[in-house]
Parts: sequence; structure tokens; C-alpha cells
Amino acid sequence: MELELIAKRLSELGHPVRLKAFRLLVQAGPEGLPVKDIQAHLDIPQSTLSHHLSHLVSAGLISQTRQGRMLICRADYEAITQVLNFLTEDCCAGVSEIKAG
Repeated sequence: MELELIAKRLSELGHPVRLKAFRLLVQAGPEGLPVKDIQAHLDIPQSTLSHHLSHLVSAGLISQTRQGRMLICRADYEAITQVLNFLTEDCCAGVSEIKAG
């Protein structure tokens, strides 16, 4: 996985509103939630929510599909698994050489 993509995903999750929205979608499960329900849970204006959701979509952390008049958001579990795997892939492997900065 590209370091830049992992960094982008972590950066987007670094904003409190986006982190709350992502966690809410993880809690919702694979069926996801309509945008209006996310807005109700987070209690923020629609325009603010749209801004934050677009960041999560661009990072590949969530997907959106239209069902009639509703826009459904879903967490991308594979994307977050890739981030977690990247962060832990060398766990407990030891550090063979430390270079002075």
C-alpha cells in the first residue's frame, strides 16, 4: 500500500467530525446510513456534513450510493483494514539499526 494513501486516510480521520462520522458508519454495519441520519446523529448542518463526507469519500474510507432520493453512506472496511495492517505489519520485529537524524 502506498505510504501517501495511508497518510491521506489517517489525515482525514484526524478531524473530529470525520472521525465521528466514520465511527458511526462502522457501527451501522455494511448497510450504512442515509446522510440525513448521519446528520441527525452528529447534529451538524447539512453543508458541513457534506464537506466532511466528501473528504472521507476522496480518501476511499467511505462509499456513497443513491437509493431513490436517499444518499446512503457506508464505511469501507477493506480500506481501514489496510490502514491498520500498514500500522502493525512490522509489529515486534525489532529495530535493527537506528540512524541519527
